[in-house]
Amino acid sequence: MALGVYITFRILDFPDLTVDGSFTTGAAIAAVMISNGSSPWVACLAAFAGGLVAGACTGLLHTKGKINGLLSGILMMIALYSINLRILGGKPNISLLGTDTVFSGLPRKVWEISSITFVMLVIVIIVKILLDLFMKTDLGLALRATGDNKRMIRSFGANTDTTTIVGVSLSNGLVALSGAFIAQQAGFADITMGIGMIVIGLASVIIGEAIFGARTVFRATLAVILGSIVYRIVVTFALRIDWFETSDLKLITAIIVIIALVFPTVRRVLKQKSMAKKRSAELLGAANHNTGGGR
Repeated sequence: MALGVYITFRILDFPDLTVDGSFTTGAAIAAVMISNGSSPWVACLAAFAGGLVAGACTGLLHTKGKINGLLSGILMMIALYSINLRILGGKPNISLLGTDTVFSGLPRKVWEISSITFVMLVIVIIVKILLDLFMKTDLGLALRATGDNKRMIRSFGANTDTTTIVGVSLSNGLVALSGAFIAQQAGFADITMGIGMIVIGLASVIIGEAIFGARTVFRATLAVILGSIVYRIVVTFALRIDWFETSDLKLITAIIVIIALVFPTVRRVLKQKSMAKKRSAELLGAANHNTGGGR
């Protein structure tokens, strides 16, 4: 999910709020298919496809409909609530207890969490490698250039509308795939499970870039993954503090995002002040040296 948010917010510079809806879309599609006897892996692919369609609709609203990017995401997020409810058959949630999921064959009890973590780590690494390879293709380079400078890439004959639609689609496809895995891990899909996911994804991206840097695509995607892990660790420790309750999860997330946003600015200001002091000291030393030499 964090990698998907990274594509829109960092590569495309597109404020896409479709994420809150497409996450639930992926979970709903996977849950319905699995509960009806489909293969869990096929259900995951179908969820990914559903996310692609949702993202494409947002991209079309923005590029062809000439609707503001932020408003396009909001409109699609609202529409997806009703669509997701229809996918769930009009019910607010669907249980996956007793059904086969991608985690069904894993050892239970003590090793259950470790097994799920290992499987998801492998999947995340595969997705990261595929995303890195995609960003090195002509379409991937055009996608990156679109976020940097649309006018420049248009002068080279690239269609920025197409790259924007592809980028937003891929982003929401990854988000929906994340929803599919979360639904299987949690054992249910709920109509409200996507609320606030955009903030969590953004927190992972910002924390990762602030701590690990993002000079290259390989390093940026790795930073996003590590940032999501750091975010979860911080939330876990925050919830252990006595004056925080489980219901304060969204508040904790907001605080983490604020700190992550302010931290780079504070660090930059402190660095500039340090360099200014150093420069002043050098100039003062040079002036004293010249004065002494003159005597």
